[in-house]
Amino acid sequence: MGFKRLLDLIIAIPLLILISPLWLFIVIWIKVDSPGPAIFRQQRVGLKGELFTIYKFRTMVPDADRVMKAKIEQLKREGKFNADEFVFQEKDDPRITGSGRFLRMTSLDELPQLLNIVNGTMSLVGPRPEVPEIVEQYTSEQRQRLNMPPGVTGLAQINGRSALTLSETLIYDVQYVKNWSLWSDIKILWKTIFVVLLGKNAY
Repeated sequence: MGFKRLLDLIIAIPLLILISPLWLFIVIWIKVDSPGPAIFRQQRVGLKGELFTIYKFRTMVPDADRVMKAKIEQLKREGKFNADEFVFQEKDDPRITGSGRFLRMTSLDELPQLLNIVNGTMSLVGPRPEVPEIVEQYTSEQRQRLNMPPGVTGLAQINGRSALTLSETLIYDVQYVKNWSLWSDIKILWKTIFVVLLGKNAY
């Protein structure tokens, strides 16, 4: 795992410096496009179930996070939460802003997570970190995904991205954790480049 952390820092630190002009441009664009902060912060569940703050460029209206959590809680109360059917956002989600749609399609909204990588709460590759409301519903098998640091990209992201249901995503995540190697991380990073360039299932 030491080599995994080394790979993270070798890539993340220079990239943070290189993208600083782009970062500034995106911040200004978001602020002009819609009211609210440019950086979205949210509590997510990381390695071994520890909570941490994730950073992203805001791509939705300011109240979108509260609406999603309310939806999850309502489904849980009604006993209708089904991981085989649940998706986090629809293709034409009205909560997504004009700038946000482009940022999501190009995955530029994830750039602030380089800060998470540098501070050690995330890795370049790993299961995408979920909100506590979702993690509470995990089976013991699915909780194995918490045995690796969460990532900016992962096996699920190169095999369907937003088109996957929660259940499908978790299957890929557990598969990644069980079969992890540094070589698998390198392959996922390489494939991620092409997935991002094609923009398939990014919404």
